[in-house]
Parts: sequence; C-alpha cells; structure tokens
Amino acid sequence: MFWFMQGLCFLPVFLVIWSSSTFIVTYIIALFRQDVDIIFPYISDTGAKPPESCIFGLMTFISACAGVATTYARYKFVEKLSEETRVVRPCLNKSALMFGMLSCLGMCIVATFQETTVTIAHDVGALLFFVSGVFYISLQSFISYCAYPFGSSIIVCRARLGIAIIAALAFFPTVICASFVKQTELHRDTQDKDYPFQLASAVCEWIVAFSFICFFLTYIDDFKLFTLRVKTEYEE
Repeated sequence: MFWFMQGLCFLPVFLVIWSSSTFIVTYIIALFRQDVDIIFPYISDTGAKPPESCIFGLMTFISACAGVATTYARYKFVEKLSEETRVVRPCLNKSALMFGMLSCLGMCIVATFQETTVTIAHDVGALLFFVSGVFYISLQSFISYCAYPFGSSIIVCRARLGIAIIAALAFFPTVICASFVKQTELHRDTQDKDYPFQLASAVCEWIVAFSFICFFLTYIDDFKLFTLRVKTEYEE
C-alpha cells in the first residue's frame, strides 16, 4: 500500500496539493494574461477577471470542501483520542471544529463573490477565512500539546505552534496595511503613496495563506493512523 493510501492520509495530502495549485495556477494565468502585476498581487487579484476568476472560484470551492472533510476528520480523531485518554476537553475540540468550518465558509464566500464585483461580500468572506483560520490552527496547536504524547510527536507539536505564530503575526499587518490602501485597481504604480502598504499587505496575505497549507501538512502522519466509517441504521 502506498503511504498516501494509509488511513485518511489522502485528505490532507489532497487539500495541500489542491490549495497550493489553486493559488499558483490562477497566479500564472493572471500573469500570462497581464491581468496583475508580477510582484505580489493580492491572492484575490489573481482571480478577479475571467477566465482565471472561473478557475479560481471552482478550485477554491473544492478546497473548501476538502477543508471541511479534513477538519471534521481531525475533530473525530481528537474525540476518539480523548475518549481513551481524557487529555483534551470536548469543548476545546468542538471550538476548533467550529472555527475550521467558519474558515471553510469564508473560502466559499471568497470563491463565489469576486473582489471587483461584490467587494464587501468578498472582503467579509476573506476576513472570516483568515480570522477563523488563525484561531483554528492556534487551537489545534494547543490541542496537540494537550494530547502529547498520545497524539503527535513533540517535533510536530512545535512545528504546528511555530506555523500558528507565523500566521498570527502575519495576519495583523495584512489587515492593518490594507486599511491604508485607497485604490483597488489590479495594476498599481509604484509611485503611489499607498503602494508600500498594499505590497506589505499582499506579502503578509500570501504568508498567512501558505501557513495554513503548511499546517495541514503536519496532519499527514496523524491521518495515517485512523479511518472513518459511516453507520446506517434503518428504523421501521
């Protein structure tokens, strides 16, 4: 059996590969069509115009669905682990699940409402995605330490904590710098007064997004250890 076929390992593997491809493919297409500038546009800028907007919307929605499946599988894994060891409080596990689902909902909103079409809805979705995502990986990092040594190794726990810290630190300049950006054009002049703020915000946005991807990479070994089964009961 291949390593990615063990347990539910394919879930985080697919999520990481597909999400990375979503950002990279739409970025390359947008550059090829000269719809965005070469140096660090916002992620949403790469999916603002068709045809890349169609690809971005579809691939982001699939990523959100994969995120829901992965988040729920992680929740059930921690729940089962807690039943046997009592190392993680159920309310903490449920809170992490809630933030994970909210983050995926934010992704769906971002995929549905393009930045240049329905800006307010898009921004709300992006904020929901990033805020909930940071809370989710922070809670999962704490849960990992609570479950140690029954869950992940100490190296994985530290890796998750480090990624969560990077994501949290990068999130604040993403929002703060974005508040100083007055223009919303896809092509910017480097001489604009607010250009440095947009560049800093965009760079930090990419850091936060790929921090989430790196965090799900750490799930791979855990997901090799378990499977989920659906039980059907028929009531007459």
